[in-house]
Amino acid sequence: MDNEIELISDGDGLTLIGNETDIERFLVSEGLSPKGREPKRLKSVFGTGAAVAQAGSDVSANSSLWLKLTKESAQRVKDLGLMESKTPGISHAMIGKPGSIEKWLQVEKGAGSFLTNPARLSGAAGIMAQLAMQQTMDEITDYLAKIDEKVDDVLRAQKDAVLSRMIGVDFMIEEVMTIREQVGRVSDITWSKVQALPTTIADTQVYALRQLDALAEKMESKTKIGDLATTAKEVESKAREWLAVLARCFQLQDAIGVVELERVLDATPHELDQHRLGLRAARQNRLNLISRSTERLVARMNAAAGMANAKVLLHPTQSPAVVQSSNHVVIGVRDIHGLLGIESGSQSSETRRWVEAATDARDKALETGAKGVEVARNLGNETLDKANSVKGKLSRGIAERARRWRGDEEERGEEG
Repeated sequence: MDNEIELISDGDGLTLIGNETDIERFLVSEGLSPKGREPKRLKSVFGTGAAVAQAGSDVSANSSLWLKLTKESAQRVKDLGLMESKTPGISHAMIGKPGSIEKWLQVEKGAGSFLTNPARLSGAAGIMAQLAMQQTMDEITDYLAKIDEKVDDVLRAQKDAVLSRMIGVDFMIEEVMTIREQVGRVSDITWSKVQALPTTIADTQVYALRQLDALAEKMESKTKIGDLATTAKEVESKAREWLAVLARCFQLQDAIGVVELERVLDATPHELDQHRLGLRAARQNRLNLISRSTERLVARMNAAAGMANAKVLLHPTQSPAVVQSSNHVVIGVRDIHGLLGIESGSQSSETRRWVEAATDARDKALETGAKGVEVARNLGNETLDKANSVKGKLSRGIAERARRWRGDEEERGEEG
Protein backbone atom coordinates (compact mmCIF):
# COMPACT_ATOMS: atom_id res chain seq x y z
CA MET A 1 0.00 0.00 0.00
CA ASP A 2 1.51 3.28 -1.14
CA ASN A 3 0.49 6.86 -0.50
CA GLU A 4 -0.09 6.35 3.22
CA ILE A 5 -1.20 9.28 5.35
CA GLU A 6 -1.54 9.38 9.12
CA LEU A 7 -4.56 11.29 10.50
CA ILE A 8 -4.90 12.63 14.04
CA SER A 9 -8.03 14.50 15.15
CA ASP A 10 -9.14 16.08 18.42
CA GLY A 11 -12.53 17.23 17.11
CA ASP A 12 -11.37 20.82 16.65
CA GLY A 13 -8.55 20.22 14.20
CA LEU A 14 -7.00 17.58 11.96
CA THR A 15 -3.30 16.80 11.63
CA LEU A 16 -2.08 14.97 8.52
CA ILE A 17 1.37 13.39 8.30
CA GLY A 18 2.80 11.97 5.10
CA ASN A 19 4.01 12.96 1.65
CA GLU A 20 3.06 16.55 0.83
CA THR A 21 1.58 15.68 -2.57
CA ASP A 22 -0.48 12.84 -1.07
CA ILE A 23 -1.80 15.14 1.64
CA GLU A 24 -2.89 17.75 -0.89
CA ARG A 25 -4.63 15.11 -3.03
CA PHE A 26 -6.40 13.70 0.00
CA LEU A 27 -7.67 17.12 1.13
CA VAL A 28 -9.07 17.85 -2.33
CA SER A 29 -10.64 14.41 -2.80
CA GLU A 30 -12.37 14.53 0.59
CA GLY A 31 -13.50 18.15 0.27
CA LEU A 32 -11.38 19.24 3.21
CA SER A 33 -9.39 21.98 1.51
CA PRO A 34 -9.94 25.06 3.70
CA LYS A 35 -11.52 28.11 2.08
CA GLY A 36 -10.20 30.54 4.68
CA ARG A 37 -6.82 30.44 6.36
CA GLU A 38 -4.05 28.30 4.97
CA PRO A 39 -3.31 25.09 6.91
CA LYS A 40 -0.35 25.36 9.26
CA ARG A 41 2.86 23.48 8.45
CA LEU A 42 3.91 21.61 11.56
CA LYS A 43 7.58 20.93 10.89
CA SER A 44 8.75 24.00 12.75
CA VAL A 45 6.20 23.44 15.52
CA PHE A 46 7.09 19.81 16.13
CA GLY A 47 10.78 20.54 15.84
CA THR A 48 11.23 23.13 18.58
CA GLY A 49 11.31 23.24 22.33
CA ALA A 50 9.54 20.70 24.51
CA ALA A 51 7.68 19.23 21.54
CA VAL A 52 10.82 17.45 20.31
CA ALA A 53 10.77 14.85 23.07
CA GLN A 54 7.01 14.37 22.86
CA ALA A 55 6.20 14.37 19.15
CA GLY A 56 9.32 12.63 17.86
CA SER A 57 11.73 13.38 15.08
CA ASP A 58 10.00 11.28 12.41
CA VAL A 59 7.60 14.14 11.73
CA SER A 60 10.47 16.17 10.32
CA ALA A 61 11.02 13.51 7.68
CA ASN A 62 7.50 13.99 6.33
CA SER A 63 5.17 16.83 5.55
CA SER A 64 2.89 17.58 8.48
CA LEU A 65 -0.18 19.77 8.20
CA TRP A 66 -2.83 21.00 10.66
CA LEU A 67 -6.15 22.53 9.71
CA LYS A 68 -9.07 23.77 11.77
CA LEU A 69 -12.28 21.80 11.31
CA THR A 70 -15.58 23.44 10.51
CA LYS A 71 -18.88 21.78 11.38
CA GLU A 72 -19.07 20.36 7.84
CA SER A 73 -15.46 19.19 7.61
CA ALA A 74 -15.67 17.66 11.10
CA GLN A 75 -18.52 15.49 9.83
CA ARG A 76 -16.45 14.45 6.81
CA VAL A 77 -13.59 13.44 9.10
CA LYS A 78 -16.04 11.50 11.26
CA ASP A 79 -17.26 9.65 8.18
CA LEU A 80 -13.69 8.50 7.53
CA GLY A 81 -14.03 6.26 10.55
CA LEU A 82 -11.10 7.34 12.68
CA MET A 83 -10.55 5.10 15.71
CA GLU A 84 -10.45 6.35 19.28
CA SER A 85 -6.96 6.18 20.76
CA LYS A 86 -5.83 5.72 24.36
CA THR A 87 -5.09 9.45 24.45
CA PRO A 88 -8.33 11.12 25.73
CA GLY A 89 -10.28 12.97 23.04
CA ILE A 90 -7.95 11.89 20.21
CA SER A 91 -8.92 9.73 17.24
CA HIS A 92 -6.48 8.31 14.72
CA ALA A 93 -6.22 6.45 11.41
CA MET A 94 -3.76 5.35 8.79
CA ILE A 95 -5.18 5.61 5.28
CA GLY A 96 -3.84 4.78 1.84
CA LYS A 97 -4.78 4.87 -1.83
CA PRO A 98 -3.71 1.61 -3.53
CA GLY A 99 -3.09 1.42 -7.28
CA SER A 100 -5.89 2.67 -9.47
CA ILE A 101 -8.52 2.61 -6.70
CA GLU A 102 -9.67 6.18 -6.23
CA LYS A 103 -11.16 5.92 -2.75
CA TRP A 104 -8.87 6.33 0.26
CA LEU A 105 -9.03 3.28 2.49
CA GLN A 106 -8.21 2.52 6.10
CA VAL A 107 -4.86 0.80 6.53
CA GLU A 108 -4.07 -1.34 9.60
CA LYS A 109 -6.82 0.10 11.78
CA GLY A 110 -5.63 0.99 15.24
CA ALA A 111 -1.94 1.01 14.31
CA GLY A 112 0.32 3.86 13.29
CA SER A 113 3.58 5.60 14.07
CA PHE A 114 2.06 7.79 16.78
CA LEU A 115 -0.03 5.05 18.34
CA THR A 116 3.09 3.01 19.03
CA ASN A 117 4.10 5.65 21.58
CA PRO A 118 1.27 7.22 23.65
CA ALA A 119 3.57 9.98 24.93
CA ARG A 120 4.22 11.15 21.38
CA LEU A 121 0.52 11.13 20.54
CA SER A 122 -0.14 13.06 23.74
CA GLY A 123 2.47 15.62 22.70
CA ALA A 124 0.89 15.93 19.26
CA ALA A 125 -2.53 16.45 20.89
CA GLY A 126 -1.12 19.22 23.08
CA ILE A 127 0.36 20.99 20.09
CA MET A 128 -2.91 20.66 18.16
CA ALA A 129 -4.71 22.34 21.07
CA GLN A 130 -2.17 25.17 20.94
CA LEU A 131 -2.64 25.58 17.19
CA ALA A 132 -6.43 25.74 17.56
CA MET A 133 -6.14 28.49 20.16
CA GLN A 134 -3.55 30.38 18.11
CA GLN A 135 -5.83 30.31 15.07
CA THR A 136 -8.73 31.67 17.13
CA MET A 137 -6.40 34.42 18.35
CA ASP A 138 -5.52 35.32 14.76
CA GLU A 139 -9.18 35.32 13.75
CA ILE A 140 -10.07 37.63 16.65
CA THR A 141 -7.33 40.03 15.52
CA ASP A 142 -8.92 40.05 12.05
CA TYR A 143 -12.39 40.52 13.59
CA LEU A 144 -11.33 43.54 15.64
CA ALA A 145 -9.67 45.08 12.59
CA LYS A 146 -12.77 44.41 10.48
CA ILE A 147 -15.16 46.15 12.85
CA ASP A 148 -12.58 48.90 13.40
CA GLU A 149 -13.07 48.66 17.15
CA LYS A 150 -10.06 50.01 19.07
CA VAL A 151 -10.43 47.99 22.26
CA ASP A 152 -7.52 49.79 23.91
CA ASP A 153 -9.38 53.07 23.46
CA VAL A 154 -12.52 51.54 24.97
CA LEU A 155 -10.55 50.29 27.98
CA ARG A 156 -8.69 53.56 28.48
CA ALA A 157 -11.98 55.45 28.50
CA GLN A 158 -13.15 53.44 31.49
CA LYS A 159 -12.40 54.61 35.02
CA ASP A 160 -12.90 51.15 36.48
CA ALA A 161 -9.64 49.78 37.89
CA VAL A 162 -10.20 46.26 36.55
CA LEU A 163 -10.58 47.46 32.99
CA SER A 164 -7.59 49.78 33.16
CA ARG A 165 -5.39 46.86 34.28
CA MET A 166 -6.21 45.02 31.05
CA ILE A 167 -3.83 47.28 29.12
CA GLY A 168 -0.92 46.00 31.21
CA VAL A 169 -2.12 42.40 30.83
CA ASP A 170 -2.08 42.78 27.06
CA PHE A 171 1.50 44.07 27.04
CA MET A 172 2.74 41.33 29.39
CA ILE A 173 1.17 38.48 27.43
CA GLU A 174 2.58 39.83 24.18
CA GLU A 175 6.03 39.90 25.79
CA VAL A 176 5.76 36.30 27.00
CA MET A 177 4.53 35.07 23.60
CA THR A 178 7.52 36.75 21.96
CA ILE A 179 9.94 35.10 24.41
CA ARG A 180 8.30 31.72 23.79
CA GLU A 181 8.74 32.05 20.05
CA GLN A 182 12.38 33.03 20.40
CA VAL A 183 13.41 30.48 23.06
CA GLY A 184 11.13 27.59 22.10
CA ARG A 185 10.01 26.90 25.66
CA VAL A 186 8.45 28.54 28.72
CA SER A 187 10.89 28.74 31.61
CA ASP A 188 10.10 29.35 35.28
CA ILE A 189 10.96 33.02 34.88
CA THR A 190 8.81 33.42 31.79
CA TRP A 191 5.88 31.61 33.40
CA SER A 192 6.09 33.79 36.50
CA LYS A 193 5.28 36.81 34.34
CA VAL A 194 1.80 35.53 33.46
CA GLN A 195 0.73 33.35 36.39
CA ALA A 196 -1.54 35.95 37.98
CA LEU A 197 -2.95 37.44 34.76
CA PRO A 198 -5.94 35.09 34.23
CA THR A 199 -7.72 36.61 37.25
CA THR A 200 -7.61 40.10 35.76
CA ILE A 201 -8.83 38.81 32.37
CA ALA A 202 -11.68 36.92 34.05
CA ASP A 203 -12.71 40.01 36.04
CA THR A 204 -12.83 42.04 32.83
CA GLN A 205 -14.88 39.40 31.04
CA VAL A 206 -17.42 39.31 33.87
CA TYR A 207 -17.60 43.11 33.84
CA ALA A 208 -18.26 43.14 30.07
CA LEU A 209 -20.96 40.47 30.41
CA ARG A 210 -22.66 42.51 33.13
CA GLN A 211 -22.63 45.53 30.86
CA LEU A 212 -24.39 43.53 28.15
CA ASP A 213 -26.95 42.32 30.71
CA ALA A 214 -27.52 45.94 31.75
CA LEU A 215 -28.14 46.92 28.13
CA ALA A 216 -30.73 44.13 27.79
CA GLU A 217 -32.48 45.31 30.97
CA LYS A 218 -32.46 48.88 29.71
CA MET A 219 -34.20 47.81 26.51
CA GLU A 220 -36.74 45.80 28.50
CA SER A 221 -37.74 48.83 30.55
CA LYS A 222 -38.76 50.89 27.49
CA THR A 223 -42.29 50.65 26.11
CA LYS A 224 -42.74 53.84 24.09
CA ILE A 225 -41.42 53.78 20.53
CA GLY A 226 -39.65 57.10 20.93
CA ASP A 227 -37.80 55.85 24.01
CA LEU A 228 -37.08 52.55 22.27
CA ALA A 229 -35.52 54.29 19.27
CA THR A 230 -33.23 56.40 21.46
CA THR A 231 -32.23 53.49 23.68
CA ALA A 232 -31.77 51.06 20.77
CA LYS A 233 -29.31 53.43 19.13
CA GLU A 234 -27.35 53.72 22.37
CA VAL A 235 -27.39 49.93 22.88
CA GLU A 236 -26.17 49.43 19.33
CA SER A 237 -23.07 51.52 20.01
CA LYS A 238 -22.37 50.17 23.51
CA ALA A 239 -22.97 46.54 22.58
CA ARG A 240 -20.44 46.82 19.77
CA GLU A 241 -17.81 48.02 22.25
CA TRP A 242 -18.49 45.35 24.89
CA LEU A 243 -18.58 42.55 22.32
CA ALA A 244 -15.15 43.72 21.19
CA VAL A 245 -13.89 43.68 24.79
CA LEU A 246 -15.25 40.13 25.20
CA ALA A 247 -13.44 39.04 22.04
CA ARG A 248 -10.20 40.56 23.32
CA CYS A 249 -10.60 38.81 26.69
CA PHE A 250 -11.13 35.51 24.93
CA GLN A 251 -8.06 36.11 22.79
CA LEU A 252 -5.87 36.78 25.83
CA GLN A 253 -7.27 33.75 27.65
CA ASP A 254 -6.34 31.56 24.67
CA ALA A 255 -2.84 33.08 24.71
CA ILE A 256 -2.51 32.09 28.36
CA GLY A 257 -3.70 28.60 27.41
CA VAL A 258 -0.99 28.31 24.75
CA VAL A 259 1.66 29.32 27.30
CA GLU A 260 0.24 26.92 29.92
CA LEU A 261 0.43 23.95 27.56
CA GLU A 262 3.97 24.87 26.60
CA ARG A 263 4.91 25.02 30.27
CA VAL A 264 3.34 21.62 31.00
CA LEU A 265 5.05 20.09 27.95
CA ASP A 266 8.37 21.30 29.33
CA ALA A 267 7.95 20.72 33.06
CA THR A 268 5.42 17.91 33.65
CA PRO A 269 4.63 16.17 30.32
CA HIS A 270 2.85 13.29 32.09
CA GLU A 271 0.13 15.79 33.08
CA LEU A 272 -0.38 17.09 29.56
CA ASP A 273 -3.56 15.17 28.71
CA GLN A 274 -5.33 16.15 31.94
CA HIS A 275 -4.28 19.79 31.54
CA ARG A 276 -5.37 19.88 27.90
CA LEU A 277 -8.81 18.51 28.79
CA GLY A 278 -9.07 20.90 31.74
CA LEU A 279 -8.35 23.88 29.49
CA ARG A 280 -10.94 22.64 27.02
CA ALA A 281 -13.61 22.39 29.74
CA ALA A 282 -12.77 25.84 31.14
CA ARG A 283 -12.89 27.29 27.65
CA GLN A 284 -16.36 25.81 27.08
CA ASN A 285 -17.56 27.29 30.37
CA ARG A 286 -16.47 30.75 29.19
CA LEU A 287 -18.31 30.21 25.91
CA ASN A 288 -21.47 29.24 27.80
CA LEU A 289 -21.34 32.45 29.84
CA ILE A 290 -20.88 34.56 26.72
CA SER A 291 -23.70 32.71 24.97
CA ARG A 292 -26.20 33.30 27.80
CA SER A 293 -25.60 37.04 28.05
CA THR A 294 -25.53 37.69 24.32
CA GLU A 295 -28.62 35.57 23.64
CA ARG A 296 -30.48 37.53 26.32
CA LEU A 297 -29.54 40.77 24.57
CA VAL A 298 -30.64 39.38 21.20
CA ALA A 299 -34.00 38.39 22.67
CA ARG A 300 -34.58 41.92 23.97
CA MET A 301 -33.58 43.51 20.66
CA ASN A 302 -35.89 41.13 18.76
CA ALA A 303 -38.76 41.99 21.11
CA ALA A 304 -38.12 45.70 20.56
CA ALA A 305 -38.05 45.24 16.80
CA GLY A 306 -41.30 43.29 16.92
CA MET A 307 -42.95 46.05 18.94
CA ALA A 308 -41.65 48.66 16.51
CA ASN A 309 -42.96 46.74 13.49
CA ALA A 310 -46.39 46.47 15.09
CA LYS A 311 -46.56 50.25 15.47
CA VAL A 312 -44.92 51.30 12.22
CA LEU A 313 -48.06 53.06 10.95
CA LEU A 314 -48.14 55.31 13.98
CA HIS A 315 -44.37 55.86 14.07
CA PRO A 316 -43.13 55.73 10.45
CA THR A 317 -39.72 57.23 11.25
CA GLN A 318 -38.84 55.85 14.67
CA SER A 319 -40.03 52.27 14.09
CA PRO A 320 -37.58 51.55 11.23
CA ALA A 321 -34.79 53.07 13.34
CA VAL A 322 -35.51 50.58 16.14
CA VAL A 323 -35.50 47.67 13.68
CA GLN A 324 -32.26 48.85 12.09
CA SER A 325 -30.47 49.15 15.44
CA SER A 326 -31.81 45.74 16.43
CA ASN A 327 -30.47 44.24 13.19
CA HIS A 328 -27.01 45.65 13.83
CA VAL A 329 -26.89 44.25 17.36
CA VAL A 330 -28.10 40.82 16.22
CA ILE A 331 -25.49 40.76 13.43
CA GLY A 332 -22.78 41.75 15.90
CA VAL A 333 -23.75 38.93 18.25
CA ARG A 334 -24.00 36.45 15.41
CA ASP A 335 -20.54 37.44 14.19
CA ILE A 336 -18.89 36.89 17.56
CA HIS A 337 -20.78 33.61 17.97
CA GLY A 338 -19.40 32.42 14.65
CA LEU A 339 -15.93 33.63 15.58
CA LEU A 340 -15.89 31.72 18.88
CA GLY A 341 -17.78 28.67 17.63
CA ILE A 342 -20.98 29.29 19.60
CA GLU A 343 -24.07 27.74 18.04
CA SER A 344 -27.04 30.08 18.29
CA GLY A 345 -30.53 28.70 17.99
CA SER A 346 -32.77 31.31 19.54
CA GLN A 347 -33.31 33.57 16.55
CA SER A 348 -36.75 33.43 14.98
CA SER A 349 -37.26 33.07 11.24
CA GLU A 350 -38.33 36.69 11.12
CA THR A 351 -35.11 37.70 12.86
CA ARG A 352 -33.06 35.62 10.47
CA ARG A 353 -34.61 37.44 7.53
CA TRP A 354 -33.70 40.76 9.16
CA VAL A 355 -30.16 39.52 9.78
CA GLU A 356 -29.70 38.24 6.23
CA ALA A 357 -30.93 41.49 4.74
CA ALA A 358 -28.69 43.56 6.98
CA THR A 359 -25.71 41.27 6.29
CA ASP A 360 -26.16 41.68 2.53
CA ALA A 361 -26.12 45.44 2.99
CA ARG A 362 -23.10 45.31 5.31
CA ASP A 363 -21.08 43.25 2.82
CA LYS A 364 -21.39 46.09 0.32
CA ALA A 365 -19.03 48.19 2.45
CA LEU A 366 -19.64 51.91 2.11
CA GLU A 367 -23.14 51.34 0.75
CA THR A 368 -24.22 49.89 4.09
CA GLY A 369 -25.15 53.06 5.89
CA ALA A 370 -26.65 54.71 2.86
CA LYS A 371 -28.80 51.69 2.05
CA GLY A 372 -29.93 51.24 5.64
CA VAL A 373 -30.96 54.87 5.86
CA GLU A 374 -32.62 54.71 2.45
CA VAL A 375 -34.63 51.63 3.42
CA ALA A 376 -35.80 53.34 6.59
CA ARG A 377 -36.56 56.56 4.72
CA ASN A 378 -38.53 54.74 1.99
CA LEU A 379 -40.48 52.78 4.57
CA GLY A 380 -41.19 55.96 6.48
CA ASN A 381 -42.26 57.86 3.35
CA GLU A 382 -44.45 55.02 2.18
CA THR A 383 -46.09 54.71 5.56
CA LEU A 384 -46.51 58.46 5.83
CA ASP A 385 -48.20 58.54 2.41
CA LYS A 386 -50.59 55.82 3.54
CA ALA A 387 -51.28 57.68 6.75
CA ASN A 388 -51.94 60.91 4.83
CA SER A 389 -54.23 59.01 2.49
CA VAL A 390 -56.18 57.61 5.43
CA LYS A 391 -56.25 61.07 6.98
CA GLY A 392 -57.59 62.57 3.73
CA LYS A 393 -60.31 59.96 3.46
CA LEU A 394 -61.25 60.49 7.07
CA SER A 395 -61.43 64.27 6.55
CA ARG A 396 -63.60 63.88 3.46
CA GLY A 397 -65.89 61.53 5.35
CA ILE A 398 -66.30 63.99 8.21
CA ALA A 399 -66.99 66.85 5.77
CA GLU A 400 -69.58 64.75 3.92
CA ARG A 401 -71.32 63.81 7.16
CA ALA A 402 -71.33 67.51 8.18
CA ARG A 403 -72.96 68.51 4.88
CA ARG A 404 -75.62 65.84 5.28
CA TRP A 405 -76.23 66.96 8.86
CA ARG A 406 -76.66 70.58 7.77
CA GLY A 407 -79.04 69.49 5.00
CA ASP A 408 -81.15 67.55 7.44
CA GLU A 409 -81.31 70.52 9.77
CA GLU A 410 -82.46 72.82 6.92
CA GLU A 411 -85.15 70.35 5.87
CA ARG A 412 -86.51 70.16 9.42
CA GLY A 413 -86.48 73.98 9.59
CA GLU A 414 -88.56 74.26 6.41
CA GLU A 415 -91.06 71.66 7.68
CA GLY A 416 -91.41 73.63 10.96
